[in-house]
Amino acid sequence: MPESPKRAPTIDFPEEDWDRIIDVNLTGTMRGCQVFGKPMLSRGYGRIVNIASLSTYVGLFEVAAYSASKAGVGALTKVLAVEWSRQGVLVNAIAPGVFRTDLNANLLDSTERGREFKMRTPIGRFGKTEELVGAAVFLASDAASFVSGEIVVVDGGFLASGVNQ
Repeated sequence: MPESPKRAPTIDFPEEDWDRIIDVNLTGTMRGCQVFGKPMLSRGYGRIVNIASLSTYVGLFEVAAYSASKAGVGALTKVLAVEWSRQGVLVNAIAPGVFRTDLNANLLDSTERGREFKMRTPIGRFGKTEELVGAAVFLASDAASFVSGEIVVVDGGFLASGVNQ
């Protein structure tokens, strides 16, 4: 499971926390791509769908390690697409917006940060995890046979948002 952001000022962020987050999110993704990519490459066909983040595109306050790891997942996705696409293995990613889960419910429902995330999402609500399924099915299917190296954003308009009030 991807490492959730640990919020702390970057100037004082503990190196062991940085290493753990990078290892889980970025190195773990790379290892998964290697493990699953090898048989796909030998077959000459495969689809890999990584999980990036909104922080692949925008800076979020006090989550430098998480943001760097997810930006790295975006870059890794593109590099693997360049390396593997000619061999039939297409590599893409999904960048979810703000989705309410058991892990982040308290943050989203009862903090100023949660209210800001909701306000910046033009649809006016948080995503439901089942709303990621369509993008994943598309990227894993033959309908996406000419899609490689892309990061599909599923964010309720968050990245398109500007001033909301």
